[in-house]
Amino acid sequence: RILTYCQHNKGRKRKVTHHSIMTKDKVDVLMVGTGEYTTGYVGGGASDSDKGAGVVALTMFDLRRRGKVDRVAMCGVNGKKFPGIRSHMKRNIEDVYSDMDLTCETFPNDDEVNPKSYVTASSSCNPGDVAVIFTPDDTHFDIALECISKGMHVMVTKPIVQTLEHQKILAAAAKEKNVLVGVEVHKRLDPFYADARDRARSTLGNFQYMYAYMSQPKHQLETFKAWAGKSSDISYYLNSHHIDFSEWTLAGIARPVRVTATSSTGVAKARGMDTEDSITLTVQWENINDKTLGCGVYTSSWVAPKSDVHSQQRFFYMGTNGEINVDQGHRGCTVGEDGKPFASVNPLFMKYTPTNGYFSGQNGYGVRSFENFIDACQAVNDGKKTPDDFNDGSIATVHTTYQGTAILEAGRMSLDADGQPMDLIYENDTEIDPTEIKPHHFA
Repeated sequence: RILTYCQHNKGRKRKVTHHSIMTKDKVDVLMVGTGEYTTGYVGGGASDSDKGAGVVALTMFDLRRRGKVDRVAMCGVNGKKFPGIRSHMKRNIEDVYSDMDLTCETFPNDDEVNPKSYVTASSSCNPGDVAVIFTPDDTHFDIALECISKGMHVMVTKPIVQTLEHQKILAAAAKEKNVLVGVEVHKRLDPFYADARDRARSTLGNFQYMYAYMSQPKHQLETFKAWAGKSSDISYYLNSHHIDFSEWTLAGIARPVRVTATSSTGVAKARGMDTEDSITLTVQWENINDKTLGCGVYTSSWVAPKSDVHSQQRFFYMGTNGEINVDQGHRGCTVGEDGKPFASVNPLFMKYTPTNGYFSGQNGYGVRSFENFIDACQAVNDGKKTPDDFNDGSIATVHTTYQGTAILEAGRMSLDADGQPMDLIYENDTEIDPTEIKPHHFA
């Protein structure tokens, strides 16, 4: 019997064989995390962001409809949320789009609260299955390592981890288990960002300067109150996007050598949250070919006012031969509807409006980010590719994103040291992966 709702795992058994990857023409997916990006369900109802129907679950159900995914499971901490999540997904997915099968095993049981439910959930999976992790930043390492140990391919939302040391451990584990481990950084698939990257690499010369800004409205502090300022900050959460863009764009061209962080405070603390409102990271980059310097300034905030977009996001990039501006929040499309605020929309990211009753957002870079990873995992399972084949920039892997993690960690260290600059240390003058972070001492 096909069920059109999420089903909890009680009484369900699944044969697990951890000794080898099971060959099949579809992959099984475990979604770890049940929040806004996975389901669109926040605080007992639909998120009022631009992701009310979620992204991850909707994408996986659609990939199953299109024959790329088979079993879908979902894992959270509080099983008591699942009845509400099932109702939410029925309203926002099954009732909106044709032929969407929402069958989904859920962990833990509906009457349980278990922060370690990912251990049970991953034990129900086989080698070659895929784990998609969208949980608070400080939980990424433990969950990813557990899934890797089971022989699963793993995709983790940015930042993949919070420390360089943790990334090294994940990379070693991925290599040992011969699995693909990637970071979900969908801006690499935004056609505006991708074109800007290629222009920067091909015609704009050595790196000179970049300014990037990304924000979310202050009501998101309520969405993230469980972890904001306790286990992570707005820089890890939002600056990670444009820092990854820099690492991807400047791969082999420049490397970060020093990070200095400053912050703004007041709004969050007035709400009883001990965290920064905005964080700016100033990153000194060194061009590898001639040791000249460039500067990147990355600002993120979660105390912006509500406006025509959920998230302001834009950057200015200058090289020695030219410059480019990109405003990701405004794509020239605005919508006004009775009873709704005026909005600048971005269907290039997620297209929720159905076509002839069917979900038709497959070309959105929010969807393509996951589909590309699922396709890559299938190719590895089939023996057509190896995980190392994707270290070419086609996927942001655990092996090619050390710089981003180091910058974010150094930024947090700088803030905690009252703005002291932090140096990124490399083994030699040509190495691109930093090995450690040390406080900068002025002569």
